[in-house]
Amino acid sequence: MGSLSIWHWLIVLVIVMLVFGTKKLRNMGSDLGGAVKGFKDGMRDGAADDASTQSTSTKPPAQVTGQTIDVESHREQSKL
Repeated sequence: MGSLSIWHWLIVLVIVMLVFGTKKLRNMGSDLGGAVKGFKDGMRDGAADDASTQSTSTKPPAQVTGQTIDVESHREQSKL
């Protein structure tokens, strides 16, 4: 009595189809499929962004030889 047979599931399916209609069920299925696809694409893009961020942050800076950079620094005096 606790388990449901195939006939119980078929009756439930018929009732759901009568309540919602096949067109609405098809639209809900395609919406759900699009949401899952968008989620997977987002996860893939997020993993690619993380990998590219890690690979660029672990690279040592390029060594430049024979070049001098002259910099002047000025501090603004605060007005009290």
